Amino acid sequence: MTDGSSLIRILAVDDHPLVRKGIVGLVADEPDMTTVAEACNGREAIQQFRIHLPDITLMDLQMPEMNGIDAISAIRGEFPEARIIVLTTYAGDVQVLRALKAGARAYMLKNLLDKDLLETIRAIHVGKKTVSPEISYELAEHATDDSLTPGEISVLHLIAEGNANKQIADRLSIAEETVKGRVKNILSKLGANDRTHAAIIGLRRGIIEF
Repeated sequence: MTDGSSLIRILAVDDHPLVRKGIVGLVADEPDMTTVAEACNGREAIQQFRIHLPDITLMDLQMPEMNGIDAISAIRGEFPEARIIVLTTYAGDVQVLRALKAGARAYMLKNLLDKDLLETIRAIHVGKKTVSPEISYELAEHATDDSLTPGEISVLHLIAEGNANKQIADRLSIAEETVKGRVKNILSKLGANDRTHAAIIGLRRGIIEF
């Protein structure tokens, strides 16, 4: 029988109840860990962390009210030793880098939960850092890419919303020629065939989101 004080105490954060239920179910079968709290958005995650001070936090990224990356930054700002594992459906390299920069110790795809979650929890609990092979490949594939500038990201986001160059110029209060220049840079940097392709790449890689 494991001493309750030595259990790995887990906070599960996800806006989908079924995902949280699945995590709780996996953890419940393990003799060395327990779920101490759940949260459905970033703000609630911060509150629950303050109350329970979990050993490991499992954090979704796309959530209402406050996303996972902002929640990670807030929790790590207040509790620098917090050990947070990102669980997401997004493998985009830019999204991964944002999460790791915010302080996440691991980044896992949700379709690997049954296979790798428990061992990842144990690894992070003893101080390791890890990303899944799929994520490592995505990072390596784009390691030498030129990053989009903040201005180019703004244009890409408006392209994804379906705006034409003139509409983008009006929205950003810049010249239409400036927009055309940024679009050209975006297509080149992303290796995109056209505007629609650029928007798809931007969403897949986590450069932009809705």
